[in-house]
Amino acid sequence: MTKIVSVELMRELERQTDARGHSYRAMMEEAGRSVAEAVLQNWIGQDLHVLTLVGPGNNGGDGLVASRYLAQAGATVTVYVWKRKQVEEDLVQDAPLTILHHAHDPQLTALRAALSQANIVLDALLGTGANRPITSPLADILEAVKAEKISRNKRPRPLLLDPHLRTPIEKEPLTVVAVDCPSGLNNDTGEVDPHTVPAEMTVTFAFPKVGQLRFPGAATVGELLIADIGIEEPEDPTLPELITADWVAERLPERPPNAHKGTFGKALLVAGSVNYTGAAWLAGAAATHSGTGLVTLAVPRPLQSTLAATLHETTWLLLPHDLGVIDASAVTTVREQVGNYNALLVGPGLTREKTTVEFVIQLLAPGLLAQKTPSFVPPEGNSHPRGSLGFLPTSSSPEEETRPSPRELPRLVVDADALNALAQFEDWAQHVVRGAVFTPHPGEMARLCGLTTKEVQARRWELAREKARAWGEVILLKGAHTVIAAPDGRLAVLPFANPALATAGSGDVLAGIIVGLLAQGLEPFEAAVCGGFIHGMAGEYARSTIGDAGVVAGDLIPHIAEVIDDLRDALP
Repeated sequence: MTKIVSVELMRELERQTDARGHSYRAMMEEAGRSVAEAVLQNWIGQDLHVLTLVGPGNNGGDGLVASRYLAQAGATVTVYVWKRKQVEEDLVQDAPLTILHHAHDPQLTALRAALSQANIVLDALLGTGANRPITSPLADILEAVKAEKISRNKRPRPLLLDPHLRTPIEKEPLTVVAVDCPSGLNNDTGEVDPHTVPAEMTVTFAFPKVGQLRFPGAATVGELLIADIGIEEPEDPTLPELITADWVAERLPERPPNAHKGTFGKALLVAGSVNYTGAAWLAGAAATHSGTGLVTLAVPRPLQSTLAATLHETTWLLLPHDLGVIDASAVTTVREQVGNYNALLVGPGLTREKTTVEFVIQLLAPGLLAQKTPSFVPPEGNSHPRGSLGFLPTSSSPEEETRPSPRELPRLVVDADALNALAQFEDWAQHVVRGAVFTPHPGEMARLCGLTTKEVQARRWELAREKARAWGEVILLKGAHTVIAAPDGRLAVLPFANPALATAGSGDVLAGIIVGLLAQGLEPFEAAVCGGFIHGMAGEYARSTIGDAGVVAGDLIPHIAEVIDDLRDALP
């Protein structure tokens, strides 16, 4: 786990480091060497032709140092200098470089010629502090790079009509490596200048910056590498943190050789309906593959025969149903059994039918049923499709029964339609046991908060932290760079932005992994973070073999145990 910092904090940390005797020049040397090492390690054995775009200030200096190391390693390096008075001798140290100056190349003729020969472009024009709109001539330089990259990286169209026609000769692709950040990315907000050239790799220094993990800027970063340049990590616990594989591996449940199934806990999953059978299957399969000792699926009775045909390892709790959805009376069955389990998941595939919603409320927040009707109508665009539920009052009152006692329910994950059921009541948070893991996607978060999805997406980090504190729950807000917030103010960000995970059922897999980790003894925040990381890595594994399009949620299941084993193997 590594802190995520703002531009202002990064500047202050650099000042403090310099004052302690580790100079700006020393930090520049380490930064440049790190960039060169990243290039050399990722393009081993290739004939490297590097074009470094050097701007003013420390970012340009980092690029010069990187150019020196690359040239000394045998790469052919051309440096193109913009708005820098001189190339400092101590930065290049007589390395075999070709140096071009924009001041002598107003028509960009030399730049375009250098681009045509390069296979790597180092973008060291603007650093993390730049936040003004880019204008000419810098805009023209970046557009020249963008045009060459588009031309070089365009795949030739397959010649399907006549296979005897010659296939066009492909040029070697052009790869952009950003030094600290792509030029034109606002590292606080994630906003991107229209002239910014997206990078395939960004080597940032000391710590990731906020804007590198917020869209649209996150889409321009490519693979994000974090290089140590001798700056100590700040001890501020309120800073958001980027989750690393080491952090997750250190918190995975132990697997002692003398274990039995009870060692690894028991999980009860309340899931599924006649129209969403797959949600129960995916959550159940994910929970079993996460290492849980025993998984029980509580499903409407008609679903069991279908699910049992392929889920051989789970046990079953068959629930009363109304035309294939869980009936409100099923709460008695679940409450009788739930004390035998270490963790409980409620939500995947339940539907928003009136009787099922009443079941959810009776189980998770019975005090809400004292209200005759839901007291909250979500904003336009997020409204409940069936309108008012029209619940009849029960014998209990808010004073008699509000939050369930933690002793009544085991560790809890609330997902999908269980969240939608709660969201119909304005004061739902006053009635649900604290310390649960909530796993909303942006639309569900919008309903819980009384906002629009657009408003949620605009304030993902802030909103997750704010609501985790207010509600007393762990909030895992799904999406690219999923965020997890704890009631005590901790905020974790996952490093994954994978379109392959944007598929129906992916969230059911995630919920199953998390409840499995809870059953094995992890605390709610750690279970949510580790579960999200394992889910994200499983998505990366599936993407590597299938591609961005075509991955389905079931493709993640075989990779869950693989990811966990790989994480364990990576530990020293």
